[in-house]
Amino acid sequence: METQPDIIISTADLAELEFQLERSKLPNDVIRAIENELDRATIVACKDLPENVVAIGSQVTFKILDTQRTFTKTLCLPADTIKFEDSISVFAPIGSALIGLSTGQSIKWQTQRGQQSVEIIDVSSNKR
Repeated sequence: METQPDIIISTADLAELEFQLERSKLPNDVIRAIENELDRATIVACKDLPENVVAIGSQVTFKILDTQRTFTKTLCLPADTIKFEDSISVFAPIGSALIGLSTGQSIKWQTQRGQQSVEIIDVSSNKR
């Protein structure tokens, strides 16, 4: 089994994600996958989250390595996806893979199309 990259999540994002997961109607395997990511995260105070780390509300540019396609999306909670034209839910497969990663990191993540590799190219400041 490959080692996943280190991730960092703010206390505020962790609390919001846990709150949302408790109330979500996501399939159990999806919830477990997200919880496993949260369990391995380094949790820091909001003020200590580095600017180059993807957080809820961050605009992130990433590349799907298998296809070499690049996207720029704003990572949102499901209810906030209507606020941004370029939104992606943190509970979407790629969205949950992005949170906590920093510029230059990559991760392999299971999607409906099979396992994909995603690399973080750039993170813009938190819009929250």
